[in-house]
Amino acid sequence: MTDESLNTTDQVDVVLIGGGIMSATLGTLLQQLEPTWTIRLYERLDDVALESSNPWNNAGTGHAALCELNYTPERKDGSIDISKAVKINEQFEVSREYWHHLLAQGALTGTDFLQRTPHMTFVRGERNVDFLRRRHETLSAHPLFKDMEFTTDRARIAGWSPLLVEGRDEAEPVAATRNTAGTDVDFGALTHQLIDSMVARGADVRLQHEVRSIRRTRDGRWRIKVKDRSWNAARRHHTVSARFVFVGAGGGALPLLQSAGIPEIKGFGGFPISGEFLRTSNPELVARHRAKVYGKADVGAPPMSVPHLDTRVVDGQSYLMFGPYAGFSPKYLKKGKYLGLVTSLRAHNLTSMLGAGIKNMDLTQYLVGELVARPETKFATLQAFYPEAQPKDWERITAGQRVQVIKRDKDGKGVLEFGTEVVAAADGSIAGLLGASPGASTAVSAMVELLGRCFPAHAEAWRPHLARMMPSLDGVPGDTHTLADEHHADAHGLVLDAEAYESAEADARA
Repeated sequence: MTDESLNTTDQVDVVLIGGGIMSATLGTLLQQLEPTWTIRLYERLDDVALESSNPWNNAGTGHAALCELNYTPERKDGSIDISKAVKINEQFEVSREYWHHLLAQGALTGTDFLQRTPHMTFVRGERNVDFLRRRHETLSAHPLFKDMEFTTDRARIAGWSPLLVEGRDEAEPVAATRNTAGTDVDFGALTHQLIDSMVARGADVRLQHEVRSIRRTRDGRWRIKVKDRSWNAARRHHTVSARFVFVGAGGGALPLLQSAGIPEIKGFGGFPISGEFLRTSNPELVARHRAKVYGKADVGAPPMSVPHLDTRVVDGQSYLMFGPYAGFSPKYLKKGKYLGLVTSLRAHNLTSMLGAGIKNMDLTQYLVGELVARPETKFATLQAFYPEAQPKDWERITAGQRVQVIKRDKDGKGVLEFGTEVVAAADGSIAGLLGASPGASTAVSAMVELLGRCFPAHAEAWRPHLARMMPSLDGVPGDTHTLADEHHADAHGLVLDAEAYESAEADARA
């Protein structure tokens, strides 16, 4: 690297690091709010959406808390806490409002990224059946979940999803809930559309460019060193100066925020978890299961390892996918470096990491058990969902890397966080997103929150624009008409209305 290459510094308003759904969402929002700002996006791989946003690196669930039991924990007194479920449902509605706005404005060119797919929960055993019944009673009393159905009738469950019932022991108690407003989302396709729109509006997107370091300069801007990884690069290294930096690099966000040296990242660590899914494209099986069905996690399993049997639609083709099976890799990105975990260790986060590890020994035991499990043992987990599953129909695929957030609690002890968290400098000039599920489904809410934290001086001017794009932001969440209600049969085809869906489902069964 020559001195000349470091002294040649471009100047832009905004740098986005990472070509996933978070950077794409934030960049699109900023272009609409401040069209004169210059934006540059760096992605180290050959294309955008190749890590966590890739459709085969995530479950594609439009997380709205319709089926995920970990969002509705049971309190000690036996009551069900639905506060997190309500929040996540509201956040996903904001995402759908924004996508609808972008379709109306022409910033999104199609709706293939989102499919109406019922969300179900399926449990076995008397204790779990009782829990699901109480969960349904509590959730369905809230307006956002009033359409959720519950049954213990096997014939009715078979009508919703026959694979769950066929070949199952008749004496085994079972129960299920269903909400037909659920969705399957191809976040890779959505990311591509958003970034294509950004480029059309003037954003500079540079693939095969890896950000190596981020440093504050005396004038308060950020100096970012970048390496061009392409084989025929005319200039291998360059720097760029930005007023604002967003680190949307998935698992790679932690080391980059550490590189920036902001005090807000102190104490944060990350524990990487890899995973696998089983997938089938057998048309007979795919046609008989049109739902995302979530079960109950094993004791000690992280929320992202809750077993589920899903309909997936990718590039116009339907599949079924089951998993995930947890694994371990020290990499922070699927296509990252094996030393990712080691190089992220610092004096300020070592105690957090060790403390979280001691508190979560059940998680450690679960991961070890998953790693040493035989293939037939893993397949038996699928057969607990689908008793007549045959190994010949299924192939194994590797999921994306997830990095669970570890941070200090109010007592200074390390705790493992299951979710996503925005970490921003005090002056708002740099921010990043850490964590995993529900992640992409709540990208819009997360980025709107980031705008409020990082650009407080613009809040009043931006508020009416944001409210026009996402009406729920300007009123009481859940009281406004959103894509779940007003736009079920909208011309853009984002979702189908319930009657049309039931008709299509009957035609498919016939």
